[in-house]
Formats: sequence, C-alpha cells, structure tokens
Amino acid sequence: MPFRMMTWNIWWRFGDWERREPAIVETIRRQQVDAVCLQETWSWRDDPEGAHEGAHEGDHQARRLADLLGWHAAVNEPLWFGERAFSNAVISRWPLERTVDEILPRPDGSQGYRRVIGARIDTPWGAWPVMSTHLDHFFDGSAGRELHARRLLELVLEVRGEPKQDLPVVLGGDLNSVPDSDEVRLLTGRRAGGPAGVILNDVWELVGEGHGATWRRDNPHVTHSAWPNRRVDYLMVSWPRKRPVGNPIAAWLAGTEPIDVGDGLVWASDHAAVVADLSTPDHGHESGI
Repeated sequence: MPFRMMTWNIWWRFGDWERREPAIVETIRRQQVDAVCLQETWSWRDDPEGAHEGAHEGDHQARRLADLLGWHAAVNEPLWFGERAFSNAVISRWPLERTVDEILPRPDGSQGYRRVIGARIDTPWGAWPVMSTHLDHFFDGSAGRELHARRLLELVLEVRGEPKQDLPVVLGGDLNSVPDSDEVRLLTGRRAGGPAGVILNDVWELVGEGHGATWRRDNPHVTHSAWPNRRVDYLMVSWPRKRPVGNPIAAWLAGTEPIDVGDGLVWASDHAAVVADLSTPDHGHESGI
C-alpha cells in the first residue's frame, strides 16, 4: 500500500469561501489521500458576520476540515491580521504531532508571515515527517524565496532522522516558483548554496505527466491574473533515503474542475492540488532513485 499525499493552496477566505469549503472537503475525499499539506488556511478570533454557527475564538479552518473528514490536524500558531489569520497546516487520517512551527526569514531581517509547519504522522509504517510551507509570491521575490529554501533544507536535516533507515521527509507547498527558478534549483540540488547532505526530489519531475500547471487560466478564479499557466505547487521527498521508501510511483492534479456542492458548481480554490503515491516499506515498487 502506498502513502498517498496531497498538497493544496485552498485560497484563504477569498471568493465565495462558504460554498468552496464543501468542495474542498469533497475533492480531498475523492482523492482518497492519507494526508494533505494545506496552505492559506485561516483562523478567526470572532465571527462578526455570523457565517459559521458555533465558531469561537481560536478555531482554525484546517481543524474544521479535519473534523469534517474525521481526521487529525497540526496547524501553525496564528499570526493575526485584525480578527483573521493566515497559515499552513498538515491534516491526516492518522494521529500526528506538530514538530516545527517557524516563520521563514526575509532578506531585510524583518518578520514576515510566510511559514512552515511540520508534523510527524503516526502512519502504519512508523512516524513519517511531513512539512507544509508557502513562499513569497512576488515575481521579483526570488532572493527572499532562496532564503526560505535554504532554511527549509536546514529544517529537513533537523527532522529527517537517519536517512539510511528512517522514513524520508515529505515537503508539500505553494512555492510560488517555477521549476527552473533559482530557489527550486536550490531545493533540488541543481545549484550550490544549500546545506550539505540533503536535497529534495520533485515528485512531479520524476513521475508526473505533462506540464503540471497548478496555476491555470482555465480556472475562473484566476481569469484576470497577470500570471501565465505555471507549476508553482510541489510535493518533494528528501534525499538521500533508503530505497525504495519514499520513491514516487505516480503523481497527478486534483481540483482542476468545479464540484457540485448541492446548489450548483463551484471551483474549490484558485490553485490545483498535487497528489502523489509514495513507496512505503511494505510496498513492492522498486523503481526510482
């Protein structure tokens, strides 16, 4: 049995977020995944609009989604903007423990709001480390994203255990970067500057078919965007690792069409999700690196 992972930017509180929520849940259910790295989840301190009956201070959207799925959640501590917060999460069908909750560095040394959340998921194959992140989105922000990438690799070293015997780290995130960007090349070992002894394999590059654009102009939420179609969302697995554990078997996109939520069709997010099957210690898949 493979370990099926998803990563998805679920577009915070933008658009018709109330109708989008059941579409998000249904998309996750249909993919039959084991765990999801979420970006742009939100928290609230109060519920002034009365949109969520029973909502209370400290509630988090990722916990709501996990509850609806009967799952578990690890979330960033909120960084508040008024009564709302913006963060990442890992949700899983199995219990999990938060291991990392960190604000990523910025070139000017100031505190930003781009984060990483890490968790160890109690999978049938042992405690599997998973991290979810979201990098700066500006076209000209590559220097800042390189700082993010370097720190992410350092964190992978801190949480991965013994690479020859322990389960590899899975990183999911909206990197706001295309595959040939300096920051993604740093993560995947194509350029110098990262810590020694670790890189991340891009799952889509290994087993995905086609361009794999997750920012897509066929999605009506981004019709007026200045961005072209681009692959900016990634699942990655740490290397070195014990072969074949963690090797990607297949990867595909989800959330590329609207979902019927009972009162019509709705696009769940402005991003498509990336889904992948990864080899496990009891899985017979032998290909890969």
